Amino acid sequence: MNLRVLGCSGSIALDNRTTCFQLDERILVDAGTGVGDLTLDEMAGIDHILLSHSHLDHVLGIPLLADSIMQHRLSRPDFRPIQVHGLPETLEALRAHLFNNIIWPDFTRLPSRERPIIELCPFQIGERLELAGLTIEVLPAHHTVPACGFGVDTPSGWWIYTGDTGPNPALWERLRGRAIAQLVIETAFSDEERALAEISRHLSPSMLAEELQHLDLDCDTSIAITHVKPGEMAAVTGQLAELDIRVPVFALTRGERYRF
Repeated sequence: MNLRVLGCSGSIALDNRTTCFQLDERILVDAGTGVGDLTLDEMAGIDHILLSHSHLDHVLGIPLLADSIMQHRLSRPDFRPIQVHGLPETLEALRAHLFNNIIWPDFTRLPSRERPIIELCPFQIGERLELAGLTIEVLPAHHTVPACGFGVDTPSGWWIYTGDTGPNPALWERLRGRAIAQLVIETAFSDEERALAEISRHLSPSMLAEELQHLDLDCDTSIAITHVKPGEMAAVTGQLAELDIRVPVFALTRGERYRF
């Protein structure tokens, strides 16, 4: 599996893009502002978008992507809608608050109800999806809205993305005994803002260290943090360096590519 980091920031600023990961050529995991770094042809090649939850920084690229490539995809003889996969509550939020013909046209019914450019596909925690040649498991998350993470089975081990989450014992129980190639885990706030992290169900460096104690790690596991708020990176990485974490932890950077 090839991974491309299109966005890994907790918000926007110069050179910061919000969460979006590309798996191989046809799958996006979340669809934040990082979607805009794809070329038009690359956008048109996306067949599946997996959503961790409904917050704007993870979904705002979907309506713009649909608008950009609708005619491109419709012109294909093998046309299929882009399948947007999410928890039922996440998809309902998209219907009610995004594709509602007020904030944005309803691309689940455009250009026609019979032939839409977007198809909403519900899943449940624990479900395994077979998409574009990859096995993807929906993992539990603990956030302020219904949320999930994802695990992708690769020849190198599992690629795990936690999504936005606070302390999450259900996730560690689910991952027990698995070979993990890379864990991508959020650390949105510095420890000075730990109280805010707890209220908003995010993590700070000390909270991350506490969470990682529940996971069986080995020297082959890569731990990458994501969703750091702009302006917080120096504080977060500095505090992580001072903690006793058994394996190296580094911050993802937009544009990085990995192969598993």
